[in-house]
Amino acid sequence: MALKGVILTLNEERHIAACIDSLRWTDGIVVVDSFSSDKTVELAQQGGAEVIQHRFENYSQQRNVALEAVETEWIFFVDADERTTPALGAEIRSVIAQQDKVGWWVPRHNYIFGHLMRGAGWWPDHQLRLLRRDCAHYDPHRAVHEEAILDGEAGYLTQTLIHYNYETLQQFIAKQRKYTDFDAGILLQKGVRPKFYTPYTQIPRHFWWRFITLGGWRDGLHGVMLSGLMSYYEMRKYERVRKAQRVSR
Repeated sequence: MALKGVILTLNEERHIAACIDSLRWTDGIVVVDSFSSDKTVELAQQGGAEVIQHRFENYSQQRNVALEAVETEWIFFVDADERTTPALGAEIRSVIAQQDKVGWWVPRHNYIFGHLMRGAGWWPDHQLRLLRRDCAHYDPHRAVHEEAILDGEAGYLTQTLIHYNYETLQQFIAKQRKYTDFDAGILLQKGVRPKFYTPYTQIPRHFWWRFITLGGWRDGLHGVMLSGLMSYYEMRKYERVRKAQRVSR
């Protein structure tokens, strides 16, 4: 069964070569680039990847562009800061030959600040990335946290995808601010109306969920710090919803 690896990029010159190298086991590699201003495209072409450039609208739209443009039976989506392994490649080859599923979830090992996370929501962190192209599409209105919509059943892989997630605290903060804006907008669209105290009750609730329910305690001080940071941004999300609702009155 023909399978191609697809990488979405924007200014990923630090990661793109290593990511492409980790996908050599596929039948071809395609980079869908959002008009990078660095050497991403040049390095991708040097690495033997086909490059498609498309103006970024949102993550769902970029993935739909790949599903429409890449000619193959199966697509495996990988982010530039992720790496596959030979064991994962062998498992993927095995499951697509069976033809009993149209999509597969892959567990992901997340390295945050150089630490391999074992809990707090970052493990097993399943991602729906292996898709039979003619049986999958993305909701174009879902800007972030996109997930494929399948015409059929999905299964779960056992081998892991490696994700070199946030390397610095500054990078983490910048990404969470972005997610906070998106998620607050989603709550506003849904008509969620938090009470005046809701942002502050979210802090202990979210911390308990991350650190206890999702096993952040397994990560020691990293678990404490990341559970605390995520709780803070959960509070900020609801503060932004309340502020937007007051302004609109």
